[in-house]
Amino acid sequence: MASTRSERLARLRDRRPRICPSLLDCDFGRLADEISDAARCGADVVHWDVMDGRFCPNFTYGPVLVRSLRGQTDLLFDVHLMMEKPDRYLDDFLSAGADVVSIHLEAVDRPTPLLRKIREAGALAGLAINPPTDVRAILPWLDDVDVVLVMSVMPGFGGQKFDLGALSKVKFIKELGRNVWVEIDGGINPGTIGSAVQAGASLFVVGSAFYNADNRIEVFGELVRQLV
Repeated sequence: MASTRSERLARLRDRRPRICPSLLDCDFGRLADEISDAARCGADVVHWDVMDGRFCPNFTYGPVLVRSLRGQTDLLFDVHLMMEKPDRYLDDFLSAGADVVSIHLEAVDRPTPLLRKIREAGALAGLAINPPTDVRAILPWLDDVDVVLVMSVMPGFGGQKFDLGALSKVKFIKELGRNVWVEIDGGINPGTIGSAVQAGASLFVVGSAFYNADNRIEVFGELVRQLV
C-alpha cells in the first residue's frame, strides 16, 4: 500500500539536512526510473521544478505527471511552483500528492491564503525568493511558512553558476531562530554545498551535479558527507 502524506512527512521530524535531487535535470523519458535511482542513492526527497513558461523562461510538467508518479514511490515530493498564478493549480498539485509546495513571493501580492491552504491540506508550505529579492521581504509571512526556499540562480534552467549572494540570505533566515526549513536551490554541487551548509541551509536541491554524474552514488555520498 502506498504511504500517506502524513507518513512521508513524519520522516522529516528528525530535522536532519537532506539532499533533494532535482528532476529538472533527469531523463524525462525515464522519469519513474530516475526517481527510483535517487532513492537507490539514498535520497528520501525529490524536487519538482514546475515552470509555466511565463514566470521563468522554461516549461516543464504539471500535476497530471506528479499524480502518475505518486503511486510508484514513497519518496517525498517537494514541489516548487515557478508560476505566475500558483492559485490556479495549487489544489491540483496538492491532490496529486505533493508533500511540500513552495510558491514564489514575486508571483503573489499576499501569499498568506495560499500558504494556509497548503497547510490545511496537510502539506508543508514553502515561500521562495529569487536572487534579486531582498530576503527581508519574507518577514511578514513567516508565521505561515514551513520552508523558505532561497534561489541561488535565476529560475529557468539547470547547470547555472551558484550565486554567492544567496549565502547571506540563508544566514539571515537561520539567525531569525524560526522553526523553518531553509532550502537552497541552484548551482549546488560538491564544490558549493559546504558554504551553504555553513550558512545554515537544511535542504539542498541538486540537479545537474547529481543527474549528470557518471557515478551518482559516489556524488550523492560526497554531498551527504558535507552535511555534518
